[in-house]
Amino acid sequence: MKMNVAILDDYLGISQEVANWENVKSRANIVVFKRPLSLLDEAVRELAEFDIVCTLRERMPISSDLISRLPRLKYIVVTGKRYDTVDVAAAAARGILVSNTPVTGKGAGGVAELVWGLILSVSRNIAAEDHVMRNGGWQTRAGTTVGGKVLGILGLGGLGKRVAEIGHVFGMKVQAWSQNMTPDQAESAGAKLVSKEELFATSDVVTVHLALSERTRGIVGSTELRTMKKSAYLINTARGAIVDEIALIDALRSHAIAGAGLDVFEHEPLPTDHPFRSLSNVVITPHIGYFTRDMLGTYYGDAVGLIEAFLNGRPHRIVNMDMAVGT
Repeated sequence: MKMNVAILDDYLGISQEVANWENVKSRANIVVFKRPLSLLDEAVRELAEFDIVCTLRERMPISSDLISRLPRLKYIVVTGKRYDTVDVAAAAARGILVSNTPVTGKGAGGVAELVWGLILSVSRNIAAEDHVMRNGGWQTRAGTTVGGKVLGILGLGGLGKRVAEIGHVFGMKVQAWSQNMTPDQAESAGAKLVSKEELFATSDVVTVHLALSERTRGIVGSTELRTMKKSAYLINTARGAIVDEIALIDALRSHAIAGAGLDVFEHEPLPTDHPFRSLSNVVITPHIGYFTRDMLGTYYGDAVGLIEAFLNGRPHRIVNMDMAVGT
């Protein structure tokens, strides 16, 4: 009997366009879910007959409660490096293997491009003026030049370094901070290591490139936002929970900062009545930093290879193997 494979959260059905699934289709039944399975009971009902699930990054959490109620589940493929939203221990306890796809340099380039798209859009009012033009209007506000200004980067991993490189092209002074950053690490990216307080107080643009963890959750809060210049902009393409949303909404409403460019949110998809949707000084995009045909082709192509290997009885890139062996 063929196994059943669920492709989760593929809102545009793009997984089947950017990768070749034919070998998998000859051996398994593939169902693409184009809507979020947001409620536990709904997810249990829809996924009960599936042996393999393939996530799109961290869009859908695979919790212990969900895993315990999926009797046929044998294998979880996570597209991307991080698998924080999958309870890998709960999967291992039931003998369910979890794999992630290889790290690729393409992701940082795509996200860095969006970072600069958001910076330019919010500082030059591109989205707002486009809306005015489409409604018959003309110029309504003056923009801000980023050249010669100060770019503050929270986190200097591969993505932060790429953002810094582009900042230099614009002629910006680049400074950076993270909890374990050294002066040499900052200097290697052409940045100056400063304190967290100085970064927020002196930067004209602050862009977030930290991984979400318990120590970074809410690390950008009311104190940091109130320290920023009134003319400064906050950009977040990392994870929504790194920035205190309530504090950011307050800062935007009170014009404590000039604006924000956001691609990530604490709850995704963003609720239809969320304040970010109506604030005039924020540019929002629906978590599309990695969402290019090029990057998705890489993710899904790697996922196909992992599923084929599992079907052949030779699974690899197992992130919970040690846990499974110990059960």
